[in-house]
Amino acid sequence: MNPLVRTASLTKRYGDRVALDGVTLEVGAGESVGLLGPNGAGKTTLLSLIEGLRLPTSGEVRLFGGDPRDPGSRTRLGSTPQATALPDALRVGEVIDLVAAHYPSPSSRERIVAEFGLEDLVRRPCGALSGGQQRRVAVALAFVGDPALVLLDEPTTGLDVDGRRALWDAVRARHAAGCAIVVTSHHLEEIEQLAQRVVVIDHGVVRADDTLSAIVEGVSRRRVTLTGVDRTTAQSLDPEAVITAEGEQVTALVADADAFVRALVQAGAPFRDLAVRGASLEEAFLALTATPEGTR
Repeated sequence: MNPLVRTASLTKRYGDRVALDGVTLEVGAGESVGLLGPNGAGKTTLLSLIEGLRLPTSGEVRLFGGDPRDPGSRTRLGSTPQATALPDALRVGEVIDLVAAHYPSPSSRERIVAEFGLEDLVRRPCGALSGGQQRRVAVALAFVGDPALVLLDEPTTGLDVDGRRALWDAVRARHAAGCAIVVTSHHLEEIEQLAQRVVVIDHGVVRADDTLSAIVEGVSRRRVTLTGVDRTTAQSLDPEAVITAEGEQVTALVADADAFVRALVQAGAPFRDLAVRGASLEEAFLALTATPEGTR
């Protein structure tokens, strides 16, 4: 089966800055893919190239087997960009109808309202909505065309915890019905909730592309937490470790926990409350992106 999205050696430069550097990946039918990376890593640029909003400097991108700039290739695509401007004067229901008119077989207004919990908003002008309410509407609009693929760029920005979870439920339901999802997010929990596969991008390069569990296991790092030792001391014992501190607690993401603990003892460090466990997705992400460029 042909992939919905295929990129080959995709590169995008803005002057001297390389936003994407030789990205090759595929997204298949019904997949749920999370794009993870620091700010400026290239995630939004990648989505814009997939949508045909920008041209690559070199390389190739195909959407549903065609050129993403061809309107015919985008009829099965839905998207929510980071920033969405809704028409202030139109009511939410009217905007849903307006978007639906651009697709051959759209979802009904009633279905979208029910799926995304917009009953309290459907008759209100978009200009009267809060930022979080506008975001809920913007994500819902991505699904109006009954798409085979939806691109969501930071979909729950501005939403509270309850709002995020309600939106996750709606997106998961569409994915369960066969819609492929590609999502970027600063919330690692959001990636865990929505994505079965994770692509880590850093400095425009794909650092990892695998299932959530495989990425966490593949990092081969252990998380050591302790008190009584400052961050500088911990870093001096293992220069390759990723060290963070919160209050008195220091956390070291290390390749060899036994060697790190031995170094603590040999240095006579007055550590307390020592605990060692496997890495989380957040810590795997840090390990993949916090290493100085060129040593990965």
